Amino acid sequence: MTMSRTTKTSPATASPNGRKAGLGPMARREARLALWMLAPTFLIVMGIVLFPLLANFWISVKPVTLSDLRPPTPVVSERVRGDFDVAGQEFEIQYRMRNSSRKGDITDVVLTDTLPAGITVIDPGDVCTVTGVAVRCALDGLPAGERTRLKMTAVADETFAANPVSPRDSEPTVTGTAENILTNNEFTLENFARIFDSREFWSVLWVTIAYTVFGTLGALVLGLFAAQMLNKPFAGRSIIRGLFLFPYVAPVIAVAFTWVILLDPFNGTFNAILQRMNIADEGVNFFGQRDIPIDVFGLTIDFPLALATVIAFEAWRYFPLSFLFILARMQSISSDMYEAAEVDGATPLQQFWHISLPQLLGILSTLFLLRFIWTFNKFDDIFLLTGGAAGTRTLTVDVYEQGFALSNLGAGAAVAVAIFILLLVFAVFYFKFVHREDS
Repeated sequence: MTMSRTTKTSPATASPNGRKAGLGPMARREARLALWMLAPTFLIVMGIVLFPLLANFWISVKPVTLSDLRPPTPVVSERVRGDFDVAGQEFEIQYRMRNSSRKGDITDVVLTDTLPAGITVIDPGDVCTVTGVAVRCALDGLPAGERTRLKMTAVADETFAANPVSPRDSEPTVTGTAENILTNNEFTLENFARIFDSREFWSVLWVTIAYTVFGTLGALVLGLFAAQMLNKPFAGRSIIRGLFLFPYVAPVIAVAFTWVILLDPFNGTFNAILQRMNIADEGVNFFGQRDIPIDVFGLTIDFPLALATVIAFEAWRYFPLSFLFILARMQSISSDMYEAAEVDGATPLQQFWHISLPQLLGILSTLFLLRFIWTFNKFDDIFLLTGGAAGTRTLTVDVYEQGFALSNLGAGAAVAVAIFILLLVFAVFYFKFVHREDS
């Protein structure tokens, strides 16, 4: 007895003649049409994301300041010397020109003006020509910071003298060609050398890392605690959940102002409570005092008070986001696991450590990644609370101070590039090691 064996072929992967079956002509046309329809959206999104990034890299290698954003332009003012309202009396028309920049040159400078009828130019000077009432003066260029005067001698006839009109009533126009520092081929690494050679940069970097790490961990721990507290139903849970969301949904300027008022060293409510409880003899300047000495087992250490305060604000303001994600994940864990553990005599702490926490590692690692990146780029919170003073200056605040307070856009862009590279290194490390272990 002979048994025949047949091989089943999936219609999605093979055709009757043994060849792999792909998409049909109609499906391929539909796929191409879909790509063409999505192309504009894709290009717009890529432009929004990539253009600022590439522009930042470009500016970081340019010796550019705020004053360089406006290219050099020729500026002109007109003066009249003499009596132009007397027929036959010679008078002088002056054009005072200057270069608005002290760094960049201007080439191909051309001035044009229109004289009133009845005025005759008898000596236009070396660079000016007069055709009828039209004046045109051409200069090869205006070097940086250059000032020059163009003079013409003119007379007025009797018709003009009877009803004189000032030659200054017609505004002269001047044009020229100047090199834009943002578009030329001049590049430099001086901006990076300046920031990396500065001891201040490395201190700011460590402040940023401390602020980011502790602020992120604080938000996660508070969110985990809040989720654990609201995991089981009880009376008033919805009200407490709404209160927990307040720090995140409230405007940052409002909550920052509230914290500043509450922690004011003179009239703050929190300082008043500390003094009433005899914890502090005088008001503590939480946002203005860099360090405060603390005695720990006979050892005096300088505790970074202002930095710790802004970290506490960061953790308080952003823990609701962690709370929502963690609570959603905890409510998806089967209750049978907790019931079985309770039957086996496991305490609530043991249930959390051996059941809840392993189930939450995935969402906790994702939240850590997101919150780390967001906190590292945080600017408004610190700027509103301390302005970067008292040891709270982070890299984002440094970008603002370099670019706008010191008017050095190139150095500010260089710090922004350093932030991008640091976050890129962190993301690569996370996805290569941490995420792989979690998956």
